[in-house]
Amino acid sequence: TRSAFVTGVQTCALPISVTDWKSLNYAVVDVEGNGQQPPDLVELAVVPIRSGVIGEPMSWLVKPEESIKHFATRIHGLTNKDVAECPSFADISGHVLAALDADALVAHNAHIDLSVLQRKLGEWEAPAVLDTLKLARRWLPDLGHYRLGELVKALELAEGLPDDLMPHRATYDALVAARLFVLLAARAGSVEALRSDPPEGGGHEAPTLF
Repeated sequence: TRSAFVTGVQTCALPISVTDWKSLNYAVVDVEGNGQQPPDLVELAVVPIRSGVIGEPMSWLVKPEESIKHFATRIHGLTNKDVAECPSFADISGHVLAALDADALVAHNAHIDLSVLQRKLGEWEAPAVLDTLKLARRWLPDLGHYRLGELVKALELAEGLPDDLMPHRATYDALVAARLFVLLAARAGSVEALRSDPPEGGGHEAPTLF
């Protein structure tokens, strides 16, 4: 297996011999943070995709080492009181590692989520990483705007989700990112197309939290 790097984090490459994207297992990730620098997570969700089918999300609320800043609460709605009795990340790290055990990690603007996970998991080596922001720019070039919320509206990715799931909460964002990835992977059709470098330009989506 070859190695690759995403924003300085060592990752594994997708298998070269595999062609059908549905033959791989994916873990779609979203983290919500405390607004500190460097950011610490307060909520994490992982959504599995197996054989092209989106599975049930797993999520954790976490008590961060430093308090949640007010501007972060304004985005995701989580307060220090909400996480005061929640486990530390160390307490759930084994469950998180098990959830992340996949052929590829998927996230929207993935460098943000990946950098937080790498800081929290230390020696963890990330699997191959697929960024739905970059994939959307490549496979949906006419949309013009690629923030997750804008893609959700344009592509109706939240259709049928439970009413208690809200944008900027980890489970909601991970589920709509999973739906976006399935749509984009179906357009790409193969692992090779997903692995190909995206066209230059556009840079990273500006972080809305971290």
